[in-house]
Amino acid sequence: MAATKPLTFTKHAQDAILERKLELGWIDRTVREPDWSHPDPVRTGVERRFRAIPEFGGRILRVACLENADEIRILTVFFDRDARGPT
Repeated sequence: MAATKPLTFTKHAQDAILERKLELGWIDRTVREPDWSHPDPVRTGVERRFRAIPEFGGRILRVACLENADEIRILTVFFDRDARGPT
């Protein structure tokens, strides 16, 4: 079984998690098992990953991350009111 890449967090992401009272488990599930994802339209290499969080009324969590061979760097995280699943 392959080793799981660690999640690392920018200062912005850390602040957002505290301010928005987000659970790390929600972020981990969203990053590792997203309902859907797509490339960020502006930032090269950044991926947006989305997942419905049943514990939070099914709202959609968006995690912007940058993955490399050693880690998954979380850039920002928030509940996205405008997120729509893949069509």
